[in-house]
Amino acid sequence: METIKTIISETSALLWGWPLILLLVGTHIFLTIRLRFPQRYVFKAIKLTFSKEQGGGDVSAFSALATALAATIGTGNLVGVGTAIALGGPGAVFWCWITGVLGMATKYGEGLLAVRFRVKTSNGEMLGGPMYALERGLGLKW
Repeated sequence: METIKTIISETSALLWGWPLILLLVGTHIFLTIRLRFPQRYVFKAIKLTFSKEQGGGDVSAFSALATALAATIGTGNLVGVGTAIALGGPGAVFWCWITGVLGMATKYGEGLLAVRFRVKTSNGEMLGGPMYALERGLGLKW
């Protein structure tokens, strides 16, 4: 039992250390460059989200934003930033901002795939998300 505990502990330390940080930051940088810096549109997106214009969709832009944020921002994000500031000091805020700005490209890519591979039901509702992107985009049959 002690051997299993040691293996799990060492594997966890290896995966959740620098390799994961490099993988995440590398993915953010790759998508930022590959998607031609989608962060440059953040202020325009905020302006359009809060505009009074109504599109032809099922939900308003603000409702879609609120739903997307509710699904992705949880207590882990709030507590994680607080813990980072408590343990790392003010410099942690800088790195949280850098990671957040670079992470916008990853979140944009996720949303882009969800919209690209969404389906329309027989009653006209739109369904999308990672399960449809995996099934229709990669051809994975579950």
